Amino acid sequence: MTSQPTLAQTVVAGLKARILDGSLPAGAKLPSESELIEEYAVSRTVIREAVTRLRAEGLVETFQGRGSFVLAMPEPTSFTVEASAIRSQADVLAMIDFRLGIESEAAYLAARDRSTAAADAVRAALEDFAAAGPEDAVEADFAFHRAVAAASGNRFYLDLVDSIGPMMIMLPRTRLPEEFSLTDAAHVDRVRREHDNVAAAVIAGDPETARAAMRVHLGNTRRRLQG
Repeated sequence: MTSQPTLAQTVVAGLKARILDGSLPAGAKLPSESELIEEYAVSRTVIREAVTRLRAEGLVETFQGRGSFVLAMPEPTSFTVEASAIRSQADVLAMIDFRLGIESEAAYLAARDRSTAAADAVRAALEDFAAAGPEDAVEADFAFHRAVAAASGNRFYLDLVDSIGPMMIMLPRTRLPEEFSLTDAAHVDRVRREHDNVAAAVIAGDPETARAAMRVHLGNTRRRLQG
C-alpha cells in the first residue's frame, strides 16, 4: 500500500513544481508564511518544515527578516574528457580505474538483459576486432567496448563511453611498454582472448562471468601499464 504524503511533502511538491516550471524564477521571493498557510490550509509549523526541506535541496535560501528566495538552478552539463586533460601516467591509470567501475557493470547488464540484436552486435564487433590490423586496432577495440555498453540497454553507459571516445583506448596504448605493442603477437593474442571471454559471457547471458571477464581485461590493462 502506498503511503500518503505528509502535509509538508505536499507543500514541498507544490512549491518545487513552481520553481522547476519557472513560475517562481531564480531570485523570486517565496510567498509569505501567511500566504502559504492560507493557500495550503496547513499550520505555520508545516510551512516552516517545507521551507527547511527546500533549503536542504538547494532550491531556496532564507535571509533573516527578509524571507526565502529561489536559488538559480545549475545549468546541465555534458560529461566530456578532453585528451589534453590526461597528461600523466597517473591520469591514464585513473582512467582505467574509472572504466573498471563503469564497463564491468555495463557488461553485467549486457549479459543479464541480453537481446538477440545486442548479442549479434557484440559478436560482430568482436569479429571486427579480431580481423583488425595495427592501423585499425584502436577504432576496432573502442567499437567492441561501445557495443558492450550499448548492449547494457542503459543509455547512460553508452553516452558515457561515447563521451570519452576512442582516446580511452588510444591513450593507454601510447604508454604501454614495448613488449605490449601491437606488433607483439603474444600480446595481441592475449588481448583478443580477453575480449573473447567478455563477448562469450555476454552472448551466453552469464552476467557474473561477463562482469568478471571485463574486470580481468581492464585489470590486466592496468597491470600492463604499470610495467
